[in-house]
Amino acid sequence: MSQGLPPRRRPGGTVTPRSGGNLDGMGKTALIVIDMINTYDHKDADQLIPSVEPVVPVVAGLLDRARKSDVPVIYVNDNFGEWRSHHGEILDRALSGPHARLVEPLRPDESSLFVVKARHSIFFETPLTYLLHEQGIDRLVLCGQVTEQCVLYSALDAHIRHLDVVVPRDAVAHIHADLADAALRMMQRNMGARVCDSDELWA
Repeated sequence: MSQGLPPRRRPGGTVTPRSGGNLDGMGKTALIVIDMINTYDHKDADQLIPSVEPVVPVVAGLLDRARKSDVPVIYVNDNFGEWRSHHGEILDRALSGPHARLVEPLRPDESSLFVVKARHSIFFETPLTYLLHEQGIDRLVLCGQVTEQCVLYSALDAHIRHLDVVVPRDAVAHIHADLADAALRMMQRNMGARVCDSDELWA
């Protein structure tokens, strides 16, 4: 698997992020869509949905540009405790629910890959590490929800696997705005993630 240069470390263990959001001339990248195939029937949904609404068209734009650029798209999605569900059933449930308008623009196409997870991190007890290795992917663009939960933990797990991480700030949704801002700062400072605007990617 191709590995990028490790990020430079500052005194105290912090990491110097690589600047910019443009991905030209760098390693193979995948767009990771986290938990956007969602029924929004959980306890934090009322706080989450107002942040998701403006994020949906941004993620849809990223999906369109990534697919046109032949960038692999990988959906990593919670199974919501339904242990017999496969990705088709997860999608069908979300599209048949009251918040289908937040899911329809983001539905996977035939070229998309789909990984089901049960916990916050996209890596925990999933085959994602193996999949990335097989695809030769060493850079992840993380979008989706929730910034201060699944996105943050996934960025950390990617970092400790020596994967480069890019987080478009306008393509992640939060429950608590202050915690989301802190999470983005942590990803940038401590994990070497590049935090940028989505229109800088595959422009």
